[in-house]
Amino acid sequence: MPITIALMGNPNSGKTTLFNALTGANQHVGNWPGVTVERKEGQTRHGNQVYTVVDLPGTYSLGAFSEDEVVAREFILTGNPDVVINVVDATNIERNLYLTTQLLEMGAKVVVALNMVDEAEARQISVDEKALSRRLGIPVIPTVASKRKGIDELMEAATATIRAPLNGHVRLSYGESIDGKIAELEDLLKNGDLAYPPGWLALKLLEGDEYLRKVVDVSLKLQGSDEFTRFWDEMAVQAEDFQLEIVDSRYKFVGDVTKDVVRRPEVAVQTTTDKVDRVLTHKYWGMPIFAVIMFIVFQLTFAIGQDLLGRWMATGVEYAGGLLESLLVTVNAPQWLIDFAENGVVGGVGAVIEFVPLIVILYMLMGFLEDSGYMARAAYVMDNTMRAVGLQGKTFISMIVGFGCNVPGVMATRTLESKKDRMIAILINPFMSCGAKIPIYLVFIAAFFPSYGGLVLFSVYALGILVAFLMGKIFSKTLFKGETSHFIMELPPYRKPTLGNVLRNMWDNVSGFLTRAGTTIFAVVSLLWVLAVLPVGVEPYGAESILGRIGLLIAPIFEPAGFGNWQAAVGLFSGIAAKEAVVAILGMVYAGVEEGMELVMAIREVFTPLTAISFMVMTLLYTPCAATLGTIKKETGSAKWALFSATYTFAIAWVLAVLVFQVGRLLGFS
Repeated sequence: MPITIALMGNPNSGKTTLFNALTGANQHVGNWPGVTVERKEGQTRHGNQVYTVVDLPGTYSLGAFSEDEVVAREFILTGNPDVVINVVDATNIERNLYLTTQLLEMGAKVVVALNMVDEAEARQISVDEKALSRRLGIPVIPTVASKRKGIDELMEAATATIRAPLNGHVRLSYGESIDGKIAELEDLLKNGDLAYPPGWLALKLLEGDEYLRKVVDVSLKLQGSDEFTRFWDEMAVQAEDFQLEIVDSRYKFVGDVTKDVVRRPEVAVQTTTDKVDRVLTHKYWGMPIFAVIMFIVFQLTFAIGQDLLGRWMATGVEYAGGLLESLLVTVNAPQWLIDFAENGVVGGVGAVIEFVPLIVILYMLMGFLEDSGYMARAAYVMDNTMRAVGLQGKTFISMIVGFGCNVPGVMATRTLESKKDRMIAILINPFMSCGAKIPIYLVFIAAFFPSYGGLVLFSVYALGILVAFLMGKIFSKTLFKGETSHFIMELPPYRKPTLGNVLRNMWDNVSGFLTRAGTTIFAVVSLLWVLAVLPVGVEPYGAESILGRIGLLIAPIFEPAGFGNWQAAVGLFSGIAAKEAVVAILGMVYAGVEEGMELVMAIREVFTPLTAISFMVMTLLYTPCAATLGTIKKETGSAKWALFSATYTFAIAWVLAVLVFQVGRLLGFS
């Protein structure tokens, strides 16, 4: 029978670093059943035993204010982990132990990984882990996950805790009045067929946990009992007072536990993080510095990805295409299969693959910024700007995630407590330039702006953020009125990026890109290739093919934007399935018409610098891909919001693309 270890901890406590240290490459990512919260699971070996390690969402408490908290809580209570490793930041131990207290209340087997003890020492913070262990009644193991220090000792403590009998959950005293109500409510709950410990459940109900209230309500009503309802009605007027007293009692417990155990210097030590933050998070200079850093990232992406690696990849794709064609000719393959391989696979999918080096470099550079702790500062720096448009700084985190892919970007909005903030963040996230749009920009940049690649790419990203801000302001004044929630976020210390983490994060993004190229993009190209060579007798890849006729039907919509040709129309249409398909389809239709013609050369023949900019604006802003629309439907619980997102983004994109072309033409640009 597999042994399961659950990892639990506050955000920025080093939980993910510990997970990576334990599991290495032996991990996979998916979603929890029925919800969009990411589930990370891996395996580790200690001695002769293999353990399954589940990385639960990072959270400050175990309430029910977000989907993250519910998922973490439900897994500990009903997922039956054999032990919970609670990762505690040694530099912020008092705050982190609030979550530890809640875990102990639940009756879980807990081992504390007192992480980042090296950073605590640098700040002259000392922790007597043995005394802390005695007071909590659980093992406390010092670790430095980033350097793999204490990992073996942590696993020894975890295995010993698994074998040891459970001593029963911690019963704090919350005051005579509340303790009495807990006992009374616990007796009532014993009559229900509930999956939760009655004592813990009584405590959470007195805290005003609406999620559990509904669960209990349904269970007891099904059994014909209304005692619970009467009890709750009597207590409803005191619920807020109860909640405050319970929270105060937990903090008092934490204070008692850490008294004389945690020692801090009388004057806080000024760390490197404090000194750097004076500049990077400055009220006036913080945002310009962020813009400069991102500009440098894009410049390096082109300098390394295109100039050094891009040509190698293009040559490799061409060579592989030649080998594939030769192989098919050698085995006397039918001409249609040779044509499909040459124009569909190589001309279409190959056109997308050519840009992998730039995407690798971009995500590596972004990974270095994230692993260093700087990207968390971006949300803090942007808070004032976000608040001016009716949102809060944490919303920008979901937007940053959207730079990788809009699907996790939309999912990242679940950490926002306010429904208003969450809905707006979901609707504006598709304006972020995800990795799938990058090949489109790169084709047009290579065709018309090769000397200004970094500047153009930076401008496209900036335009997406600007449009998102503008629509956020409009939505906050119209569809989602209300007060902007407060922004509370812990900034992690700056750390030396770990190459393993950077490479792992990069591969998560690039592997998704390659997977889509081998599945969704291949399927779309295959279908449209068939349409491009039918009906029999017409010129393949021509305007008289089925694909050409579909394109001619759609093309007039884009005429005012300057790219009213059928090839561009079917390219944009295919992008609704997956944005990478735009390049794949353009590569296929142009390669099929002109043997040996490179896509960049074909683009130069059909587009102008002005229409290239207009097309990039359209692809930046128009209808999200099918996967993103499906995620919007799931996150909002309504198909109407997915339909709204599909239509309003297309309208915004079309209007701006038309403005770019028409104004540019009036100004004399070609």
